[in-house]
Amino acid sequence: MKNQENRRLVLAAACIINLCIGSIYAWSVFSKPMAAVLGADPGSLAIVFTIASGVGPITMITGGKIIEKLGARTVIRIGALLYGFGMIGSGFSTSLGMLCVTYGLCSGLGLGMIYGCTINNTIQFFPDKKGMIGGLTTASYGLSSVLIPPVANALIGSLGILWTFRVIGIVFMGMILAASFLIRTAPQAAPEALPGHGGQITGRPDRTWREMLQDPAFYIMILMLLCGGSYGLMIISQASPIAQNLIGVTPATAAICVSVIALFNAGGRVAAGYLSDRLGRIQVLTVMFLLSALAIALLLTCREGSLVVFMISTSIIGMAFGAFMGVFPGFTADQFGNRYNSVNYGIMFIGFALAGILGPTILNRMYQAEGSYQGAFYVCLGLILAGLVLTVLYRRLGKQGQKALFHQTT
Repeated sequence: MKNQENRRLVLAAACIINLCIGSIYAWSVFSKPMAAVLGADPGSLAIVFTIASGVGPITMITGGKIIEKLGARTVIRIGALLYGFGMIGSGFSTSLGMLCVTYGLCSGLGLGMIYGCTINNTIQFFPDKKGMIGGLTTASYGLSSVLIPPVANALIGSLGILWTFRVIGIVFMGMILAASFLIRTAPQAAPEALPGHGGQITGRPDRTWREMLQDPAFYIMILMLLCGGSYGLMIISQASPIAQNLIGVTPATAAICVSVIALFNAGGRVAAGYLSDRLGRIQVLTVMFLLSALAIALLLTCREGSLVVFMISTSIIGMAFGAFMGVFPGFTADQFGNRYNSVNYGIMFIGFALAGILGPTILNRMYQAEGSYQGAFYVCLGLILAGLVLTVLYRRLGKQGQKALFHQTT
C-alpha cells in the first residue's frame, strides 16, 4: 500500500511540475507587450518561441542520460534552474538576441529536461497503465495554455511585462523545486515486481537508442508523430487568426475558441491514453487520424458565420493532437522497452519538434501566398493520409516480427 501511495505522489508531483513548465506556452500573451518594450514588430519575436520549442529534444535526451547516473530528482532540479533563470533573465532583456538566449534557449532547454523526465520516469512506475499516465502527465502540461494566459495577462496589466517574467520565473522555479522532493526514480525492476501491477503486461525487450535506430519501426513511428504533430499544430497554433479570418469572429470570440480547443487537447491526452491501454496504441492513433480527416473536411466547408462547425472541427483536431502527445510516450516504451525510454522518447520527440516548425510555417506561407487557408487545409488532409498509410505499415511490420519470432521459437 505504501509503495502505491509513493507512486501516486510521484504522479501528482509530475503533474504539478508540468503545469508550471507549460507556462512557456503563454508566449502569445508575452510577445506583444515585450515587442513594445524592445521597440520591435511582434512578428519578429516569433523566433524566440521557435527556439524554445525546438531545443527541447536536446535536453530530453541528455536528461535521460543524467537520470541513469544521478536520478530523476536531480534532472528536474537542474531543469528547474534553467527554466526559472531563463524566465527571470527574460525580465531583464534589452534586445531580441538576449530574449532568444533567456526565454528561447535557457527556458527551452530547462523545459525539455523536465518534460522528458517527468513523463518517462512516471510511466515506469505504472507499467500496466502507460497510456493513461502518459495522458495525465502531458495533459497537465497542456492545461497551462488554458490556465496561465489569464494569470499572465493580469500580471502584465498590474506589473508590466518585465516584472511578469521575473515573478513567473521565481514562483514556478520555487514550485518545481518544492515538488521535486516528492519525485523518486523509477526502479529498474521487472514489470511484475513494480507496485500495483494488476495484469499481464506486454512489451518488447529493452533497447538502447542505437538499437532503436536500427529498427524500421522507429522510422515509421517518428514519421507518424511528425504527420500528426504537423497538421495538429498547423491548426492549433494559428486557431485565433484562422477563426478571425475564416469565419469572421471578433478577437474575444477567437480567444474563447482557443480555450475550448486547449481543453479538448488536454482531455484528448487523458482519454486516448486510457483507451490505448485497453484497445492498443496503434488502434487509437488510427481512429484519431480518421477523425481528423473528418474534421478537416468540415473546416473546408466553413465560411463567415460558421462558428459551430468551426468549433466542432477544431475541437476534434485539438483532441486528436492531444492523443498523439498522450499516447506516444507509452507507445515508444512498448516498442523499445522501459529502461531506456527517457533517451529513446527524447529522440522520438524530434519528430514533434520538427512538426512545430513545419506545420505553422506551411500554413503561414500558404496563407500569405493565397490569402486563403483552403490550400493549407488540403495539405493537412495529405498529412493525415500519409499518417494512415504509416499505421498500415506499422501493423504489417508487427505481423512480420511476430512471424519471425514464431519461427525462431519452433
